[in-house]
Amino acid sequence: MTQSFLDLIKAKHGDGLYAGDEYGGARGHDGSGLPTGSDGNFMFATGIECSNPTIDNGRIRRDLLEECGHYDRWQEDLHLVRDMGLRALRYGLPIHRIFLGPGKYDWSFADLAMAEIKRLEIVPILDLLHFGLPDWLGDFQNPDFPLHFAAYCDAVAERYPWVRYYTPVNEIYVTARSSAKDGVWNEQLKSDRAFVTAIKHLAAASILGNQMIAARRPDCIIVQSESAEYIHEARATPSREIALVNKQRLISLDLLYAHHPDGEICQYLYDGGMTREEYNWFMAGEPPGYQIMGNDYYGRNERIILPGGELCPAQDVLGWYQITSDYYARYKKPVMYTETNVFEADEAPTWLWKQWINVLRMRADGVPVLGFTWYSLIDQVDWDIGLAEKRGTVNECGLFDMDRKERAVGTSYRDLLKEFGQITIIPHGEMFELTRIPARLKVEV
Repeated sequence: MTQSFLDLIKAKHGDGLYAGDEYGGARGHDGSGLPTGSDGNFMFATGIECSNPTIDNGRIRRDLLEECGHYDRWQEDLHLVRDMGLRALRYGLPIHRIFLGPGKYDWSFADLAMAEIKRLEIVPILDLLHFGLPDWLGDFQNPDFPLHFAAYCDAVAERYPWVRYYTPVNEIYVTARSSAKDGVWNEQLKSDRAFVTAIKHLAAASILGNQMIAARRPDCIIVQSESAEYIHEARATPSREIALVNKQRLISLDLLYAHHPDGEICQYLYDGGMTREEYNWFMAGEPPGYQIMGNDYYGRNERIILPGGELCPAQDVLGWYQITSDYYARYKKPVMYTETNVFEADEAPTWLWKQWINVLRMRADGVPVLGFTWYSLIDQVDWDIGLAEKRGTVNECGLFDMDRKERAVGTSYRDLLKEFGQITIIPHGEMFELTRIPARLKVEV
C-alpha cells in the first residue's frame, strides 16, 4: 500500500509542521476584536446629525446640532463615540455659525470640539456643508457661493492641519433637489432650471473646496457622501418622467468625477441653463486627493410608484448592495457605506445586521468597501417629514436616545464591533499601507 505524503511528513515532523501560519507573517487572526485605529483597519463609524437648512422662506433655521442637544453635551457625545470602541466619526462643523462673512470666522465652538476629538484619538471625517448656508450667503442659486465656500474650506484646513478626511458637501443631489426642485429647504423653488443651477453650484463648490483642502493636505481623503436611491415603476408602460428622475440622481457624481452623462441628461442640463463651457469645466478631470464614493441608503430611499401615482416604500428590492454595485460599476471608486438607520427603534438591530451583511457580500465580490456608518449617534428630530416643519418629533434612530441612554441598536453595534472590528480595510489589506504620500491622478489601465 502506497504511503500518504502526510504520513511521511508526520513521521519526520511529528504533527506535520503545518500549524497554519505560525511561522509566517500573519498569525491566524479572524478580524474579531474592537477597532485598533491602525491605518489598515476597516473604518467603523457613526455620525452626529448636523443638518442646518432653512425653511419657511428663511425664517426658521433647522440646526440639528442644537435640536439634538450637541452644543450643550458635545463632550459627553464624543466620549460616547470613544466608549463604544469607534475610532471614526462623521462630524459636521456648523458653517452658519462659523462663517460670518468673507474672511470672518467664529471658531469658538469648533475649537473646543475639535480639540476633544483630537485628544480622544477619534478620526474625524469633517463635514463642511450639510444642507444649509450662512444667511449672508443666501441660497444655492447664488453664483458667488462656490468661491466663498472654497475660502471657508481653506480656512478650516489651515486651522485644523491634522485632519485628513473630509466631506466638502454632503449629499449634493439631495441638497439641490430639496432646495430647488421639491421646494422644501433654503430657496424653496420648484423648477428644473433652479435644480440645475443648485446642483452645478454645489458640485462646483465641492470641487473648489476640495482643491483648497488638497493644497494644504496633498494626501487628503475625500469621502463624498451621496444618497443611493431608486424609484421602481409598477406600470405596464413606464413613464419618461420617472426614467429621467432615476438618471438625475447620478448628476452630482457625474459632475464631481468627470463622468459624461448620457445624451438625455446632457440635454436636460443645457435646457436647465448649464452652458457648454460650464459642462466642459466639470468634465476636465476629477478633483484632487484620494476619492472615496460614500453611499447613503435608507429603506425609505427606495420607492415604488403605483399605477395610480401613489408612492410606497420599497426597501431591499435592490437594497444598498445592488444600488451601490451599479454606482461602483459606473465610477470605479472605493466605497464607504456612509449613512443608514431606521426610525423604528425595535427594528433597528435587524436593519443594522442586514446592512452589514450587504457590506460583507460586496467585499466578497471584490469591491473595495472601506467603511460603514450607523447614522447617527443620537436620535434625530423631524426627519420623518424631511425637516419641512418644526414639529419636534423625535426619530428613534440613534445609537443613543436624547437622554444619551443606549438603544438596542447601540448594543448590537457593540456586538458587531467585537466580532468584526479588526478586519482590514480591504481583504488581504495587510499587504497595503494607508500612506501619507500625496495623491496622484488615477489613470485607468
